Amino acid sequence: MSKQCACKGIRRCLLCEDILNSIPLQKENENEKSELTSDIWYYCMLCGNKAYRENVSHDYHLDFSEFILINGVYVETNFISEEEENLLCQGIDQIPWVDSQSGRRKQDFGPKVNFKKKKIRIDTFQGFPAFSRFIIDRMKSVDKLADFLAVEMCNLEYVPSRGSAIDPHFDDFWLWGERLVTVNLLSHTCYTLSQKDSNVKVLVSLPRRCLCVLAADARYKWMHAIERHHVTSRRLGINIRELTEEFLENGSSWPVGNELLDKAKINFPTNSK
Repeated sequence: MSKQCACKGIRRCLLCEDILNSIPLQKENENEKSELTSDIWYYCMLCGNKAYRENVSHDYHLDFSEFILINGVYVETNFISEEEENLLCQGIDQIPWVDSQSGRRKQDFGPKVNFKKKKIRIDTFQGFPAFSRFIIDRMKSVDKLADFLAVEMCNLEYVPSRGSAIDPHFDDFWLWGERLVTVNLLSHTCYTLSQKDSNVKVLVSLPRRCLCVLAADARYKWMHAIERHHVTSRRLGINIRELTEEFLENGSSWPVGNELLDKAKINFPTNSK
């Protein structure tokens, strides 16, 4: 039987696990072991830079002295309205999806990049969908994002039926800048932050229709993931990236960055489905 997914290497989803019969049990055991051995902490969006062992309301945090500091996480609830979410999802689903690894599907609006070879192909970048332009404009009203220059947008779809997830990883440091922005649609999920050679996990709650920013330590010292069991219904994530200093004005690669920023002002044609 041929494999019907886009997983490669060690990546797995429910579609390929159904074919590779021994994998589901291994994965289940690994997940159980991970839950038993992990040191779980819960980020508090109201405290802003602390995670606690107890998953309780912010009002009770004064009663708990044990916490860890984690700088660079920002979550704004109700960043968009329910009506705006509906319009976004309708627009997104009018654009063809591409199968991705670990049970995800994606839509890329940005340059084609070979991160290993540090090569950028700009000619295929056709801008951002017009229906999502208001998100980028609204981001300017967030103090932490007032000077954010969006240059890449990637829509990701997660569904339980495919076992969608994304493994712990750092986003690229060469091209993408400090602030990683996500708008979470359709369902609640969690980022799981972790560090290599540590069993500590920090769960960052992502309510439906929230905006999340990972920067500073949360960007450079902590990997982020979305674990399979945190996807309980269809979830769309709009992920928006900025450039590093190298590609901004006065940087060594400014001519490339300037062209990318100009492309980002174009409205992507959405009548191709």
